Amino acid sequence: MKIISSPQLKELDKYTIIHEPIASIDLMERAAHALTTAITQRWDTSFQIVVFAGPGNNGGDALAVARMLAQKSYAVEVFLFNTKGKLSDECQTNLDRLKTCGSIYFTEISTQFDPPLLTEKHLVIDGLFGTGLNKPLNGGFAAVVKYINASKAQVVSIDIPSGLMGEDNTYNIRTNIIHADVTLSIQLPKLSFFFPENESIVGEWELLDIGLKQSFIDAAETPYSIIEEEEIRQFIKPRKRFAHKGCFGHGLLIAGSYGMAGASILAARACLRSGVGLLTVHVPVGNHDLLQNAVPEAIVQTDIHEHYFAQPTELNRYKALAIGPGIGQEEDTALAMMEQIQGSMLPIVLDADAINILSSHRNWLNRIPKRCILTPHLGELERLIGKCMDTYERLTKVKELATYLQSYIIIKGAWSTIVTPEGKFYLNPTGNPGMATAGSGDVLTGILLGLLSQGIPQEDACKLGVYIHGLAGDIAASELTEIAITASDIIQALPAAWKKIS
Repeated sequence: MKIISSPQLKELDKYTIIHEPIASIDLMERAAHALTTAITQRWDTSFQIVVFAGPGNNGGDALAVARMLAQKSYAVEVFLFNTKGKLSDECQTNLDRLKTCGSIYFTEISTQFDPPLLTEKHLVIDGLFGTGLNKPLNGGFAAVVKYINASKAQVVSIDIPSGLMGEDNTYNIRTNIIHADVTLSIQLPKLSFFFPENESIVGEWELLDIGLKQSFIDAAETPYSIIEEEEIRQFIKPRKRFAHKGCFGHGLLIAGSYGMAGASILAARACLRSGVGLLTVHVPVGNHDLLQNAVPEAIVQTDIHEHYFAQPTELNRYKALAIGPGIGQEEDTALAMMEQIQGSMLPIVLDADAINILSSHRNWLNRIPKRCILTPHLGELERLIGKCMDTYERLTKVKELATYLQSYIIIKGAWSTIVTPEGKFYLNPTGNPGMATAGSGDVLTGILLGLLSQGIPQEDACKLGVYIHGLAGDIAASELTEIAITASDIIQALPAAWKKIS
């Protein structure tokens, strides 16, 4: 699913009006029907409806919804803010239609606003401003927003919470943005919905399909999209009956140090659950027996050092390499890591301490091979790019880094995001907060290594890897609850995840 910009969304409306064809007011009526249905499914007539409508088309939507709710026997009160004495054509038409509904208490505000009492028995419908907003709210509108936010009423926003911009909110005034319980987004989500700092603003969001032209969406140029199951299914190839383990690649995992053997065990188990033919795990001498006992399916190769990775190994027999989980940041380890990866032609995953080493040796960044996959969590990412004011700025900086390195960067977390060397962003819809647990990232590293070892190209492996990782986490959560999930549970759920999408 594509995520297109606010200006493109406006063009999508225009395109639909011309090519369906449909009158603009009729398209608004269609949207209002969808909005009304969604609202009535969540809130019954025991709630008193208070509609706050702005002078534009978002306000026109709100007025149409007010009319339809009144026709369904809801008690409706409407406040239309027309401070400049000018409404959009569609808003004016819906105002005229609203005035034919005698059961609605209506107030048009041009100067002074006497706010209504809002209690927990009220549902506020926010239709003040939509995606056309391009600057922070201030003055009277900011005061209205703050009044609504301070009330005990539930709030449902039409298309986007008023005051929130669809993409960049770096310099927005967050106290002047509606905090919705539910956002009913028309046709497509907005990029800002996926940012953690906006979670309390957007609330739960639901997409309403009103039949806007898919041909426009298909042709729209955008760097942002959401990974879909139909897309990743094509990356999984059926296995031939006479296939053997040599057909599915040999992966090398360099992981673990003294006290961190678990990282190598988790990554190894996840790799073996992701279809690799053979797996070699390179570990310090002190971790040899632990790995041999915990992961009997893996070949265990020992380093020269008792406690940490200190010597590179020959790569000729491997199809892919993953390095970093639990290896520590000793200077010997850092030097060995760079010697191991520099000049390598293998697909490479750099995770955890491998990323931390690069952060503390920034002059090494331009020496890593192209098309590597880096998998930082937010803390590791900040060590690479510095602290950011918000997610939009972070994505901008990550795009610059991915382009500079000509590598893939997977930002782990809710809506894990793959940033490509070409500056594209793929957001992953699977996963849940229960996966915020030690070792979860090691599991992803193992999955990616398993996929790359089988010859799946880096970009496809990134998409498939984050999707199946999150899906396994969802399956584990459904059985164990989010609270109880461990990284091992995610691995245990991998077979069910593969079965679901195969």
